[in-house]
Amino acid sequence: MALKVGTENKRNVIIAVVLFCILAVLAVSQLMGPSTPKPARAPSSAPSPRQTPVTRPVVAGAAGPDARKVGNAGLDPALHLEKLALSESIEYAGSGRNIFSADSAPIQIDVAASGARPGPVIPQGIPAHVEPTPPAIDMHYFGYSANKDGKREAFLLHGDDIFEAAAGEIVNHRYKVVSVDARSVQITDLSYNNTQTLQLTAN
Repeated sequence: MALKVGTENKRNVIIAVVLFCILAVLAVSQLMGPSTPKPARAPSSAPSPRQTPVTRPVVAGAAGPDARKVGNAGLDPALHLEKLALSESIEYAGSGRNIFSADSAPIQIDVAASGARPGPVIPQGIPAHVEPTPPAIDMHYFGYSANKDGKREAFLLHGDDIFEAAAGEIVNHRYKVVSVDARSVQITDLSYNNTQTLQLTAN
C-alpha cells in the first residue's frame, strides 16, 4: 500500500534530512579531532656563519696589493718590573707650576688695568616718566537757576549743546557736576578723574 505524503510533509522531511546530514558531519569532525597544521618555521634573519661571505673593507684610494700580515711570535707578554720602576722614578722638572703637587706655589694672575666694561651706560635723550596732564574740560558755565529751596542748577554749554544740571548729575556721559555756585561750578572729568573749576562767563 503506497503512502501519500503532502507537499508540506515533503518539505519537512527534506529539512530533517539536511539537518541530520549536517549533524553527522559535525559529529564525525569532533570525533576525528581538529587537524592543526604545524606552524611554519620562521626564516632566520641572520645568516649562518657558513652562509656569511667574508668581505674585506674597501678603503677609498687604496688600490694595490694587500698589506703583509704580521704574526705575534715576537711579542713578549712578560711584565718587566725594572722598566716600570724606571718610569716611576721620573720626577717632574718643568719650569712652570706643578699642577700635580699640593705644595706648589699658586699661579699669579695679572690684574687688569681697567675693567672690561667701564660702567653702566645711561642713554641720553630719554626723558623721565611724566604723568600725562589731563585735558581741560571743554565746557562753559554761563548761568544758573535756583528754586525755592535754594538748590541751583547750572547751565553748561558744550559745543552747540546746552545742558542744565544740578550737583551730582552726569553731563554728556562723561562729566559729573560736583557743586554749583553763583560764580563758578566744579566739574569732574570721569575719564581722568580730574576735577576742575569753571568760572561764570558772560553771554
